Amino acid sequence: MTGLTRDEMANRLAQDIPNGSYVNLGIGIPELVTKFVPIDCEFIYHTENGLLGMGPSPEEGGGDPELINAGKRRVTALPGAAYFHHADSFSMIRGGHLDLCVLGALQVSKNGDLANWSTGAPDAIPAVGGAMDLVAGVKSIYVLTQHCTKHGEPKLVETCTYPLTGLNVVNRIYTDLAVIDVTTDGFQLVELSPGIEFEYVQERTGAQLLPILETTE
Repeated sequence: MTGLTRDEMANRLAQDIPNGSYVNLGIGIPELVTKFVPIDCEFIYHTENGLLGMGPSPEEGGGDPELINAGKRRVTALPGAAYFHHADSFSMIRGGHLDLCVLGALQVSKNGDLANWSTGAPDAIPAVGGAMDLVAGVKSIYVLTQHCTKHGEPKLVETCTYPLTGLNVVNRIYTDLAVIDVTTDGFQLVELSPGIEFEYVQERTGAQLLPILETTE
């Protein structure tokens, strides 16, 4: 059992973004979402360093070195894109004007707490960046991450042990193994990746995973 590739994870998440949404993408795997826009849909991508209407990254070595996203990756600007001051960008975030934010994660607890900026180690990143503003100001928060760390430890846990980005902020999680909602009852399985079994995902989840709800026709 291998699960989805990073591109496949990003593509799967893109299928669930409502048409016309204003979307902020975090650093890492979330940046890949710009590559996948379903037919007949338009997403308006925002980056907190001051661009609305962000397009996919150019080919390696291409693009404008001064046109970058918040992760310092070169991006493109779609027709009609707008540039603005960093402070105006955060006014959009804090004012509740963005529909969705897609973030990576170090840990997500069963009640939706998110830790995604530091492990707390002495040599860890010293600042949270815009993540706390995003989880506080954006209407919905999706997490896009590998199900486990490179050492095989669960990222979905009972309680986060790393410094928190926000309390009870995550709505849905997309991993290489599954799609999972955060509910008042905990982690609710929505969908298994192709070829993946429930027991395999539960063994790699640090909290109880509720099985897919049966639907009645």
